[in-house]
Amino acid sequence: MLLLTKAVVAIMIGFLMSAGLGLILVPCLKKLRVGQKISIFVGETHRKKEGTPTMGGLIFILPTIIATIALVLMGKISYTSNLGIVLLVFLGYACIGFLDDFLSIRKGNNEGLTTYQKLFMQVLIAIGFFYIYMRSGGQTSWVVGTLHIDIEMGWLYGLFILFVLVGASNAVNITDGLDGLAGGLSAIAFIAFSLISLMVGFEDIGIFSLILVGSIVGFLIYNTYPAKIFMGDTGSLALGGVMGAIAILTHRELTLLVVASVFVIETLSVIIQTISVQLFHKKIFLMSPLHHHFEKLGWKETDIVKLFWVCGLILSMAGIIFGVWL
Repeated sequence: MLLLTKAVVAIMIGFLMSAGLGLILVPCLKKLRVGQKISIFVGETHRKKEGTPTMGGLIFILPTIIATIALVLMGKISYTSNLGIVLLVFLGYACIGFLDDFLSIRKGNNEGLTTYQKLFMQVLIAIGFFYIYMRSGGQTSWVVGTLHIDIEMGWLYGLFILFVLVGASNAVNITDGLDGLAGGLSAIAFIAFSLISLMVGFEDIGIFSLILVGSIVGFLIYNTYPAKIFMGDTGSLALGGVMGAIAILTHRELTLLVVASVFVIETLSVIIQTISVQLFHKKIFLMSPLHHHFEKLGWKETDIVKLFWVCGLILSMAGIIFGVWL
């Protein structure tokens, strides 16, 4: 009962703080004219969105970090090395995204940080992750109990951490192309990971995830169609990075592939399209990522988002079963 109370409180705190912050931040960003530049390759419906404020990820990032630290200081949740790593990754990737958004706005285009600059910063975060993880006695083997997989990776585990963090962060970033799409899918995924975390003994991570769920839902008030603000790279990189970190810390990396299947499919659609065009000069999809393919087929933006949310919900339910069973 106490755990259930903590869970409800965590969600409510996150929601109320982010919904309140949005009332302040959205008009402020509009006045500062930190508008999103829209690609010339997307449809006219997207071109109309040009100028919509970006960096909206701050609406759920700041409340989540503040609420988590406050609950730790109040003794409601325990501070652990795992929670420290989660906060490091969340804040670190948020900073990368914020800098990328800031430079894009300053230059007046969508060219912020270079790929190598982003990768360098992500490597630094992965090193910090690995250092704290090893100092706290973390295992360096990839274990999947029921499949009898136990592969000792040693120092290569650091590269594995980098791969998961980079892959997850970019997957969410690629999916963030329609109003409410990435935010809604992320909220669903973090609900799944919060339940898995709580059921397998990672209460600190579970409560953090629930605070984040509440904060994302508060953000969606302003981000669902028609969006008043976009999360930007500030939000998408932070969400993807921390999702990957939680999967690693709870030893549910395979579960991540199930829970985040929509993100994975979106990313694969881009990879497949790029390979096909480069090698065969032929498109597989009308446009990638996959959500833009549906738009080209004549689907309404809201219908695509609803379809992807439902798919995300079904896959997350499967992921919960898979994650606990593993």
